Amino acid sequence: MRYISILVLTLLIASCKNENQAKILPAYFTYNQDKVESAGVKMIPIKTPIGEFKVWTKRFGNNPKIKVLLLHGGPAMTHEYMECFETFFQREGFEFYEYDQLGSYYSDQPKDSSLWTTERFVEEVEQVRKAINADKENFYVLGNSWGGILAMEYALKYQQNMKGLLVSNMMASAPEYGKYADEVLAKQMKPEVLAEIRALEAKKDFNNPRYMELLIPNFYKEHLCRLEEWPDGLNRASKHANGEIYTLMQGPSEFGISGRLAKWDIKNRLHEITIPTLMIGAKYDTMDPKAMEEQSKLVKKGRYLYCPNGSHLAMWDDQKVFMDGVIQFIHDVDDKKFN
Repeated sequence: MRYISILVLTLLIASCKNENQAKILPAYFTYNQDKVESAGVKMIPIKTPIGEFKVWTKRFGNNPKIKVLLLHGGPAMTHEYMECFETFFQREGFEFYEYDQLGSYYSDQPKDSSLWTTERFVEEVEQVRKAINADKENFYVLGNSWGGILAMEYALKYQQNMKGLLVSNMMASAPEYGKYADEVLAKQMKPEVLAEIRALEAKKDFNNPRYMELLIPNFYKEHLCRLEEWPDGLNRASKHANGEIYTLMQGPSEFGISGRLAKWDIKNRLHEITIPTLMIGAKYDTMDPKAMEEQSKLVKKGRYLYCPNGSHLAMWDDQKVFMDGVIQFIHDVDDKKFN
């Protein structure tokens, strides 16, 4: 009789769970019912000092408690290499947004170089936040690489509109990032390879095919993404990158920084960030993982996530550790368990 009771109870719980899922799923995947369904894609109007443009966004899900905006790197890469979040975040029921920043492939691409400043990008993110109806009760920003710079800068100005900040693989000081590339990563290369790379850089011969022929196997495959076969999304993002903006702001490659961002440094302002913050570092990253850990202690409410097998795109090459840590952080903040 006892076993029959246990079986009945188990079936009842399973039935309730399936009933709840049946109620939740239609609500999760249904929005904009008053318009033609567009798989969540929306071109959001953005006002800038030189006029109005549109940026591409794609919404997944419907969750008034958790809205995550993904900020891609580059600058001027695309959302495509962040598509790996789709399965993980949908399984959790998060509402989240893929987004191509102005100048990137799926958004408008104006040519005025005055637009490519951190300050203007911050105002763009704030306009996107308003357009997706996010606020301090539900808004999380997750930025990778340059997206991490943008996420930290956005938090410094608009954290009153946020619930949580996630910085993936980005140091808070470009000069320290450059120093790490020169003094640590460069020394891990074969001397003859490094000498040839430096010779091309000295001549500013960045368009020489040999430059990337050297960097891809000796640097990118070691420190950008360590998967033997790069994900399709990363390949598409690389193909669609806006090289003009990337070079202007970052420099010609990920091997150090030399563009408009070369002197960017907000490390001494991290204490101003008071919202829950996750800093993510990885063993083989282009960024110093110890610096990422330090940053988690400089903000008021920080946590550090270390990916022991990851690189700059640990979301791909140390995916389970990365995604488990990100999801746990969001749940902990949402459940008020973060400390």
